[in-house]
Amino acid sequence: MTTTQRPGCPFALDAAGTDLHGEAKALRGLGPAALVHLPGLPPHIRTWAVTEPGLIKRLLTNPHVSKDARQHWPAYINGDVRATWASRIWVDVYNALTAYGTDHTRLRRLIAPAFTARRIRALAEPIEILTRDLVDTLAADTRADGTVDLRKNFALPLPLLVADLLLGVPAHLHEPFRESAALLFATDLTAEQANANVARMYGLLQTLVDLKREHPGEDVTTTLVDERDNDSGAGLDGPELLDTLLLLIGASYETTANLLDHAIANLASTPGQLHLIRTGRATWPDAVEETLRHQAPIANLLLRYAVEDIHDAETGTTFTKGDAIVVNYSAAGRDPRTHGPGTDHFDITRTTKDEHLAFGHGTHYCLGGELARLEGRIALKVLFERFPDLALAVPADQLQPLPSFISNGHTSLPVLLAGAPR
Repeated sequence: MTTTQRPGCPFALDAAGTDLHGEAKALRGLGPAALVHLPGLPPHIRTWAVTEPGLIKRLLTNPHVSKDARQHWPAYINGDVRATWASRIWVDVYNALTAYGTDHTRLRRLIAPAFTARRIRALAEPIEILTRDLVDTLAADTRADGTVDLRKNFALPLPLLVADLLLGVPAHLHEPFRESAALLFATDLTAEQANANVARMYGLLQTLVDLKREHPGEDVTTTLVDERDNDSGAGLDGPELLDTLLLLIGASYETTANLLDHAIANLASTPGQLHLIRTGRATWPDAVEETLRHQAPIANLLLRYAVEDIHDAETGTTFTKGDAIVVNYSAAGRDPRTHGPGTDHFDITRTTKDEHLAFGHGTHYCLGGELARLEGRIALKVLFERFPDLALAVPADQLQPLPSFISNGHTSLPVLLAGAPR
């Protein structure tokens, strides 16, 4: 890929995310961490992209690395980060993803009960029922040319339906939430488009909260609303409630959809890998883990901040107090020192496939990671058992990436359910 890197100048990240892995490879070539220009921010704001897995782990477990822009990002505090920055929602929100210290502990503790091992195991049967119902409708969704878009008709709806089991989102809000959540990850929007979508999302969240106050259910949203309304001091204040629901909805939809999207594309385009599963030499969990390594659903995650000067002795990298940090999970998943040669290849027998960082590391490790894994294992098994000859309708390299340097998926996933014509 062609880059805008010049000696002494930050590497300019592509706002449209047209070549996430080419960009990640270029960044790895600049060292374990490289200064970058984040789209939409003034160039003088020091921002690092970190690509080396060991350094990522050390930073993600360092108590002097924060995710709270209000406390620890001088550029945000002093107004250099303009209100018109299209990606500002990623640092404006205040929930378990962005909080620091005791606030992070408090906010994470409130949502953790939704993701206990027992609760996730209990979802296995409902997820399989939902998956089979979706698969039953795929033939009806087939277009005149014989193709069906598995992102639109399978990879996206399944996480939506599963999230509803947890959050109690009523059916008439499914599509509005899906559309708005997807746009939160789009990084090619104008400031006006991004701000309008943020306003729409908060309107939807408030509608959901109001509905749960009027019609409570056995779901996480009702629990969070109750904790907010009982004024015990241990729950969420108004903005925290909406931002926590935003985290749960956004993470539930987009990331799992990307996992399913890439897993289907990889397996459909490498029949030898699928054969390993069918002959018992590999498993569906192997396919899920290798997909998470090979195609991290979140390519770049915004943002962390150095609370004080941090010198990493192992790499010789120094982060100055107030520097912003982007964690590049795409680069980490294909690090040749961790995964050996051929990291660009999808190989479900890879011995290091479980050593990915797709769900983060340390105190901010994704609470929904095991749920996403469960959805992936069930969905792939049901889909490929029902359609054993499923094939991509276009060459894999012609699948179009989402317009995002954050979210790693395809705009569509056209397949032929009965296989390619012979």
